[in-house]
Amino acid sequence: MSKIALVDDDRNILTSVAMTLEAEGFEVETYNDGQAALDAFNKKLPDMAVLDIKMPRMDGMDLLQRLRQKTQMPVIFLTSKDDEIDEVLGLRMGADDYVKKPFSQRLLVERIRALLRRQDALNSDEVGAETPETKVMERGNLRMDPLRHAVSWKGKDVSLTVTEFLLLQALAQRPGFVKSRDQLMDVAYDDQVYVDDRTIDSHIKRLRKKMRTADTDFAAIETLYGIGYRYNEE
Repeated sequence: MSKIALVDDDRNILTSVAMTLEAEGFEVETYNDGQAALDAFNKKLPDMAVLDIKMPRMDGMDLLQRLRQKTQMPVIFLTSKDDEIDEVLGLRMGADDYVKKPFSQRLLVERIRALLRRQDALNSDEVGAETPETKVMERGNLRMDPLRHAVSWKGKDVSLTVTEFLLLQALAQRPGFVKSRDQLMDVAYDDQVYVDDRTIDSHIKRLRKKMRTADTDFAAIETLYGIGYRYNEE
């Protein structure tokens, strides 16, 4: 049973999310500010943490910075709708993913499961056999390391969320082949999670924007209107 720490100053979020995670079989510890969480983490670390960014005493950014001095455990940020700057900073500081408020609790559960699976793969990396899912993939200027969740373009590192990583990986695995939005939804989300076409489009838009931080001329992801997306190897 994996232990999840929830850190948020909103009691309603703590209560409702904790109930959902416990129903899914997780052990849950809740904290309403960053300092209280850090005090507990100094005694015993959870398997992963879900952190609100804006909190009293110690906010999520400060807590993440303290955590990354001693652990690489998975961390998901909860962000408000307009906190794009905080999302970018959080990823650069070592957050693994972020979920925007208001959020689907089912989506949060799936992001948690995805990160825990990746952490299990990392922990067994030294003894595990290489598989297509864990093998480093190189496509032209793109390099992706699934086990380390590392992406680089022309040698420059790019910070992606779990969802963005999965979408880019799915597209780049077969350059020149079109992936429909439905196929990309299956890659990024559990089949119990409903998302519409616009959700995938939003992810692709953010993915392109992040890749262009490494190369302003990045154009490897092509939109085929009414059909889907295609990766063109450069």
